[in-house]
Amino acid sequence: MSRIGKLPITIPSGVTISQDENTHVVTVKGKLGELKQYVDPCVSLNMEEGTLHLVCNGQQKRQNAMHGLYRALLFNMVKGVSEGFTIVQELVGTGYKAQATGQQLDLSLGYSHDIIFDFPSEIKVETVTEKGKNPIIKLTSCDRQLLGQVAAKIRSYRKPEPYKGKGIRFEGEVVRKKAGKSAEKK
Repeated sequence: MSRIGKLPITIPSGVTISQDENTHVVTVKGKLGELKQYVDPCVSLNMEEGTLHLVCNGQQKRQNAMHGLYRALLFNMVKGVSEGFTIVQELVGTGYKAQATGQQLDLSLGYSHDIIFDFPSEIKVETVTEKGKNPIIKLTSCDRQLLGQVAAKIRSYRKPEPYKGKGIRFEGEVVRKKAGKSAEKK
């Protein structure tokens, strides 16, 4: 059995979980939204007194992997609809700017043109620009998978480079810097 799959999921108040037996789709509803996820038939759900247990119907390697996978996905869904997820990104570089208007993000990253990124309706975006500090992009959503995918797409527009550290990085990310050409000569 999967060690992760054996762990119970505590269901906070205000969150409801329902499963359609025919299509194997689990729906999680909470104060921040509603999420749906297909669950493989090799994993069954048991709900009792505010906790959710996943039971693996077999002992094959693939079934154990599905057991842990769907437990992690359902845990993230429950946490997302009750608390939500936030990703903070920082723009490091001279002249780098970010401006959010509605569901669009206008990025100025040193290219000859600005990059305009349209967000899905599930994600809320906010930008913070303070004098003397790097611009910050805050992304919030109840869907962790979608949030991570969008944050990775934004980061791909200008990844941190190893010589000066310029680019878009996650908050708290440490970029290992390389020595330049002048350090080689002796």
